[in-house]
Amino acid sequence: MNKAITDGLVLTPPPFANGLDVWSRGDGTPGGASYADADDAAFVPSDPDFGGCLEILKTESLQRLRYAGETPLLPGCYLRVRARVKAVSGNRPTVRIAAHAGAAGGGAVQGVVTRGPSVTLETYGEVVEVSAIVGSGPRTGVHMVWGTDALYGHFGVDLSGPNGGVVRIDDLTIEDVTGAFLRDMMDWVDVRDFGAVGDGTTDDRAAFEAADAAAGGRRILVPEGAFRIGGPLVLDSAVRFQGRIVQAAEDRFVLRKGFDLAAYADAFGDELLAFRKAFQALLNEADHDSLDLCGRRIDVTAPVDLQAAVGNRARFETRRVIRNGAFNAVDGPDWDTGVVTSQARYSADNPKTLTDVANVANIEVGSLVAGDGVGREVYVTAKNVGAGTVTLAQELHAPAGVQAYTFRRFRYVLDFSGFEKLSKFALEGVELQMNDRASGVMLAPQGALFQLKDCFVTKPRDRGLSSPGRGCQGMQIDGCNFTSSELSQAATQRTSVGFNVNANDPKIRGNRFQQFGTTMVLCGAGNLLVGNHWFQGDTRTDGARAAGLVLTQTNVKTVITGNYLDNSFVEWTNEHDARPAFSSEFSFGGLSFSGNIFTANDVAASFRWIVVRPCGWGHFINGLTVTGNTFKVLNSTIQRVERLDDSIAALDRGRMRNVTFAGNTFNGVGQATINPVVLDYAQNTNAATWTLAAGAYLPFGGAARTVVAVVPEGEIRTTGGAAVHAMPSVTPRAGAGEGSVRLGWPVPARGRVQVTVRADSPI
Repeated sequence: MNKAITDGLVLTPPPFANGLDVWSRGDGTPGGASYADADDAAFVPSDPDFGGCLEILKTESLQRLRYAGETPLLPGCYLRVRARVKAVSGNRPTVRIAAHAGAAGGGAVQGVVTRGPSVTLETYGEVVEVSAIVGSGPRTGVHMVWGTDALYGHFGVDLSGPNGGVVRIDDLTIEDVTGAFLRDMMDWVDVRDFGAVGDGTTDDRAAFEAADAAAGGRRILVPEGAFRIGGPLVLDSAVRFQGRIVQAAEDRFVLRKGFDLAAYADAFGDELLAFRKAFQALLNEADHDSLDLCGRRIDVTAPVDLQAAVGNRARFETRRVIRNGAFNAVDGPDWDTGVVTSQARYSADNPKTLTDVANVANIEVGSLVAGDGVGREVYVTAKNVGAGTVTLAQELHAPAGVQAYTFRRFRYVLDFSGFEKLSKFALEGVELQMNDRASGVMLAPQGALFQLKDCFVTKPRDRGLSSPGRGCQGMQIDGCNFTSSELSQAATQRTSVGFNVNANDPKIRGNRFQQFGTTMVLCGAGNLLVGNHWFQGDTRTDGARAAGLVLTQTNVKTVITGNYLDNSFVEWTNEHDARPAFSSEFSFGGLSFSGNIFTANDVAASFRWIVVRPCGWGHFINGLTVTGNTFKVLNSTIQRVERLDDSIAALDRGRMRNVTFAGNTFNGVGQATINPVVLDYAQNTNAATWTLAAGAYLPFGGAARTVVAVVPEGEIRTTGGAAVHAMPSVTPRAGAGEGSVRLGWPVPARGRVQVTVRADSPI
């Protein structure tokens, strides 16, 4: 690079032969005296060594010679100033290149070096060259480092030492020597050339901005050193880091080119700090919608508070993605669960609030709540210390008015709960390696469309993903693998939970969940579960099993299709209802199982795959479809596939509607569940009343509520052999448990009939 050539800059001052009026006795600025018509200086037209030159009789202790013209100094440019000097007579002075550093507005740049190395003239007539290099950056060989504030210089020489000597000075030469530092073939600019110091203390932000402005498509080089950036910095050019950046946590550092974790790790020298700074930039700039972790594994020693990393945003609802890397939880005290036990008051009139809470200041937002009458996965969404209240994500179904509650705050590798609202955020191709030390992801209390795609959630200590509020609205979990840290424990002793959902419309598709205490707890409606495999078995013979999927709302509007439900059961309850008894709301309904594989190994005979557990009286089922599924038990046998858990309350069997169990396959199951069921009944002796037992087939111990068809097969005949052409009367809900149907004939008769019985009303 040579600005004299490329930009046509005139650097060398005019020769002395052109006149001495442009040569100042001061610092070269306007208004100072010149050497024109001076008594102690004259132009010598013919010197044997110099040709034309300036002869000066030294009369001042520091005699200065400066060119009054403004020689430009561009950022990143280096100039060499040279003068040839010889002593003629008298005292021999000391000579050096010197200058005035000019700033914008005509003033001087303060605090910079304005003189080069000094040389003492030892011999009369000996030609001595003095020189100095001036430039913006502190490079080796640069004598006068002026930074980026200097726009021009008044260059010349200083004569010091004893007076009375005569010296001659050849014409001053100024040349661009930038090429000695930066060759044109190099596609980078160095921040040192724009005044960066890299001592960890000096604010180098302006130098970085100047280098970025001058790069013109080239990369910026950050050499060895610690470069403090005293404020936000946005760089449009690509950057190569050899040194590192030092910056306050609240200040953004934005790399618009090469925006990925590798670049930030090079910049900050620490991958976890680099991730925080890159995430901060991701949510503060519109140029990138995703952060590529470049396949790196980030060791995490404490929960990453992602809102604190951003700092200036409490709400964010624009699509952003973190992809392609891993977070590895490393041992440390910051993973310890926070536990607080406090007494509080609860009222169904204020169903999501605990009042009169003792020690409320110590209860952490995001804590899991436990206590009598508290359903699963109830979290603290807010607290008010002054009012002594705690806000809950869900209602409680049967707590005492005043009782003790335990609040456990798990520690999450990625914690989004500091945001008020976060929407359209995704993790793609990310592994969370919790190593039984930490939990995985905690969502924001509000938001929509969080997505976990092609991720591995490996060995969480307590939770894989937690939603403490409604930040899970429309959440999508696709193609992920969740692996518990409790693989060796008995199924009923495991306490971990894969994930929970409080809001509506989650899509859970194509995932694999391995041996959690509970795989998922879904409170909202509109759930779509397609193509997943979750299994929770153990090696115990005749072992008990735990719920894999828990639905905590009555009318769930949920489709479960094409899944592999392995060694766990689906529990359908209303434990998140402060008034769990049936009133005027929708009761249990809107649930469809289709095309699923249900498997169990070495389970106790009491095991069932579909369990309904009402938490209040008066409920019934209105809308349940179980069709085209395969139920298979290995190494043991169970009696049936479904069960009513009436430990709290039973169902009102007389109000069952739209319940269908049809087209299913049963292996290792003693009693098939079918509704409507077609009974093929043969009466071999004459009787006026035929009793058909349907109850064993009907779901959830249902009554034989409706008979929709009675079809004779062949002739119905009397004792004398006469044909009976009359239809029988039908009495449903007969016998013990109301599980039988009676057919009443006008005369004793025998024969064969097919009777279609339902445990519900089809309309």
